[in-house]
Amino acid sequence: MHIESSRFDVHFFSAILSVTPDWLFYCIFKPMTEKRKVLHALVFPILFSLVMWVNYLVFWILDLDMSTIGISPSKISGLIGILFSPFAHGGWSHLLSNSVSFIILATLLFYFYRLVAYPVFFINWFISGVLLWIGGRTTIHIGASGLVYGLAFFIFFSGVFRKDKRLGALSMIVVLLYGSMVWGMVPQGGNISWEGHLFGAISGISLAWYYRKKPIDFVPEPDGSSVSVTWGQFNEMEYFYVEDEEQPTENKE
Repeated sequence: MHIESSRFDVHFFSAILSVTPDWLFYCIFKPMTEKRKVLHALVFPILFSLVMWVNYLVFWILDLDMSTIGISPSKISGLIGILFSPFAHGGWSHLLSNSVSFIILATLLFYFYRLVAYPVFFINWFISGVLLWIGGRTTIHIGASGLVYGLAFFIFFSGVFRKDKRLGALSMIVVLLYGSMVWGMVPQGGNISWEGHLFGAISGISLAWYYRKKPIDFVPEPDGSSVSVTWGQFNEMEYFYVEDEEQPTENKE
């Protein structure tokens, strides 16, 4: 098994592995059948969305103020929102809209970019929140829209930066489904946090560039080992390997 990683990635994965049971590591990072890949890609997005719904339901039943866990830019008290604002929503329609988009995009991320999905997701969550806290308007920002924009722009620009025809096709699907999202990044009236959308997009593009040459999946080798590739399918299909300077051609045999 061969993975090219920066020093940051090494430390990140070392921390993850230190607290990850062997069985869970196998479920997340080892080669999978197509059915298991689909199931794995669905689990985290659905669980995360479930937490959003449970949180909203608790606040709604107890009649609590959702803004208490939002991002309040430039205020120390607003730092809590960097972690918790994705779970706060302004209404049932806001929650439903974000949940549907989140599940679709996060599932695409965890299916097509399995080896980098977790760091991309959590780093995007943190960066988009920090940027909003630094540069947002003086109001309370709530919702998972920043995460959604980050995922959409990561998937689209990853396909562009990697110059892979299959991932490029995925990028076009994202454009067809969510192309109108670009209008959410410009100033507009009402209570829409266009800055949250904008900073989420910036985070997604930055991560797409940073991870553009990182492996995203495993494929099996004849000897029973596995090799990390930028794109791979399991049944007699062509493989798109990491560029030569990252994985020498003699390792491809």
